[in-house]
Amino acid sequence: MAYIQAVLGKSPQMGQDCFVAANATLVGDVVMGEQCSIWFNAVIRGDVHYIRMGDRVNVQDGAVIHCTYQKAPTNIGNDVSIGHNAIVHGCTLKDNVLVGMGSIIMDDCVVGSNSIIAAGAVLTAGTIVPEGSVYAGVPARKIKDISPELREGEIRRIARNYIEYASWFKPSEGH
Repeated sequence: MAYIQAVLGKSPQMGQDCFVAANATLVGDVVMGEQCSIWFNAVIRGDVHYIRMGDRVNVQDGAVIHCTYQKAPTNIGNDVSIGHNAIVHGCTLKDNVLVGMGSIIMDDCVVGSNSIIAAGAVLTAGTIVPEGSVYAGVPARKIKDISPELREGEIRRIARNYIEYASWFKPSEGH
């Protein structure tokens, strides 16, 4: 069973039809929308500030979402995929964002809608990613505008797939 813990009187809240893996951790002031999935060994720590997640957000295996005390909360839009072992810290991710595996997004970053942060990229504090951009590297820089093929073929496809994957783990689905 997932580790779900209240901190300072605030407990994680989940919308309808969410999946939380048995060894995921959710603590404190965390509010997520509908059809979200929190995968194995993921940690979402709303102990020092709040974390807000929209609908259809997937937080993949080993990812960490945190904030900075009294300074930087974390806000995540709808249809966002946070890849395996990524770190999302005290920042804002707008709608339709793909955060690649092992990437790091630091405090006060804002990632515009329909954007991709490539695997292993590091967004240093305060980086603003314009809508429709692909950022890669250390430190991350814009490498191109997103194509319709990437938007549909990667961002939307992965977000939809994780809704299906989550259904495989729900006993009521009969899988």
